[in-house]
Amino acid sequence: MPSAYEQLLAATIAHVDDLKRGGVKYLPVDSESLAELNRPAARKAPIDPSSHTKAVAPAESAKSNALERPLARAVSSEGPVLTELIVDASVALSPEEKDAEMARIRERALACVKCPHLAKSRRNVVFGVGTIHTELMFVGEAPGMDEDQQGEPFVGKAGQLLTKIIQTMGLDRDKVYIANVLKCRPDTPGQRTGNRKPTLDEMNTCKPYLLAQISVIRPKVIVALGATAVEGLLGKTYGIMKLRGNWQDFNGVPLMPTYHPAYLLRNQSLTEKRKVWEDMLAIMEKLQMSINDKQRGYFLPK
Repeated sequence: MPSAYEQLLAATIAHVDDLKRGGVKYLPVDSESLAELNRPAARKAPIDPSSHTKAVAPAESAKSNALERPLARAVSSEGPVLTELIVDASVALSPEEKDAEMARIRERALACVKCPHLAKSRRNVVFGVGTIHTELMFVGEAPGMDEDQQGEPFVGKAGQLLTKIIQTMGLDRDKVYIANVLKCRPDTPGQRTGNRKPTLDEMNTCKPYLLAQISVIRPKVIVALGATAVEGLLGKTYGIMKLRGNWQDFNGVPLMPTYHPAYLLRNQSLTEKRKVWEDMLAIMEKLQMSINDKQRGYFLPK
């Protein structure tokens, strides 16, 4: 099992690789840091079997090693990928450990330059918002102009509608978690306004951050908002019209594809609003939330 030192070293190497791909050639290092880096890692003393008469229970072992668990670190032809951010699902995390893990992932994401064109044009990395101690997670496609300016997902008109939908479910925005497949706004060269769909390469490059977020939150339900979010999560391009309202499986987590709130802003028909609301009702039932008659009747013809 890798030690904490080895895991920290692996994370440091991956971060330096990120900077190198972003064009950074030199890093300032003071003499104290150099001396610390040159200091050999402390070696553990050999274990005397005679001094241990009681075996450690699996649960105790998992808990004590929650922050020193083995984390996969794959290497591709383009350098290390971010699988070392993924938390082992078999290890139970305390609330404090979840907070620490998400802070670690956030720090890596905020410094990411794996897509140099996006890192150059962005104002903010839009990591996520809400509570990580939740059963429900919403995933969109990418930040827009408003999100890029504020550093928070779904704050524009579509985000305001999503907030209303969440509130109509009987929840608050800060009681769920909201993120995107892509953490940077897709660049729009020559355009001051407008958005574009993330490319598949951009989504695949950024996806490990989302997978890491999911591995920490461990939601009971994921909501994919729009066709691009479905493609980014599931790799399916069947079209949101065919997939919406039909439960999918994402690594053992029930996933509900539904329309993006921006679609409802363009299409104000009660029929389309009802479709999305039926998806929300199905989610509420899956989470065993109470549903009153008023909620069941929303957007039905009078």
